[in-house]
Amino acid sequence: MPDQPRTRLVVLFGGVSAERDVSCVSAAHVLAAVDPERFDVVPVGIDPGGRWVLAEEAKALLDSGRGSEIGSTVAVAGTELEPLPAVRPTEPGQQVVVLPLVHGPLGEDGTVQGMLELAGVPYVGSGVLGSALCMDKVAAKAAAAAAGLPQARHLACRDVDAGPAFLRQVVEELGLPAFVKPANLGSSVGVSRAADPDALAGAVADALRYDEWVVVEEAITGREVELGVLGNAEPRVSVPGEIVPTHEFYDYEDKYVDGAADLIVPADLPPEVTRQAQDLALRAYRALRCDGYARVDLFWEEGGRGLLLNEINTIPGFTPYSMFPSLWAASGLAYPDLIAEMVHLGLERHAHRAGFGRPQPA
Repeated sequence: MPDQPRTRLVVLFGGVSAERDVSCVSAAHVLAAVDPERFDVVPVGIDPGGRWVLAEEAKALLDSGRGSEIGSTVAVAGTELEPLPAVRPTEPGQQVVVLPLVHGPLGEDGTVQGMLELAGVPYVGSGVLGSALCMDKVAAKAAAAAAGLPQARHLACRDVDAGPAFLRQVVEELGLPAFVKPANLGSSVGVSRAADPDALAGAVADALRYDEWVVVEEAITGREVELGVLGNAEPRVSVPGEIVPTHEFYDYEDKYVDGAADLIVPADLPPEVTRQAQDLALRAYRALRCDGYARVDLFWEEGGRGLLLNEINTIPGFTPYSMFPSLWAASGLAYPDLIAEMVHLGLERHAHRAGFGRPQPA
């Protein structure tokens, strides 16, 4: 019997959102760490114009067995590809799995996942609904509230309604300072802390440069706690970690430019708080229809309301030093094994769902 061909793993990165640079960094580390004995790895980038291209530099290193030499970022440059042929098997009996590492809109929001569902191609991570729900902070907060999950007080507004009346409502109901965010973006892009009415107006205008919906949240005095979740129907949760920002809050520069924020793994929390955080992370993961993997971000308002859900990130940053891989390393799952398990979960989810809603042969 001939050997089973290696699984074709398409690592999809880049994209057209403001988070594409972060995506290229995540992809570089995944490509350098993935096991070439188990996977035929194909790096596919989406350039700022939306074209799919073969990342030829990275592909050449992978093919020559020098994947570990891939640098800290991957260039979105190379031969243009048609999306669907790029995710098809290249030999009989080969499995194909797509690992989307496209952060932000048109990648993390269910759009790529929907294309792969239509094409019948397995992929890693949450499905269309979970991806879209977690990407949109307005919808995610509504779903979390319906599930009875504790969270910060907040208000949301569409761009056409973001006038003086909304600004007054924020001041009256939430108070200042407050945090202003685009509804559909991550990596702290477009996020501002507004301490007075003029700053609030400017922060809302800035957030609306990135999305037509804006979310304003009350300022929380508390610790930032994050947990990793892995699994489909029966997910499990990592140890918690804590972020200690060096800036006024954990903004884009603190995450990716200065890199000075402390990531404490595992977090120094009382055992009961750790158990509560893990329970809340699992409840949120299920309520927001996540699959595969995600990072769940919480606040711990010590002496106040306790643990509050901040958000769920269905495609978190993926360098070995990012919080999600660090959480699983501290939980006993090394970086290459984490990638392999995520791929397995993608295949498992695809196989489980394959027969639903499809006509059965007579």
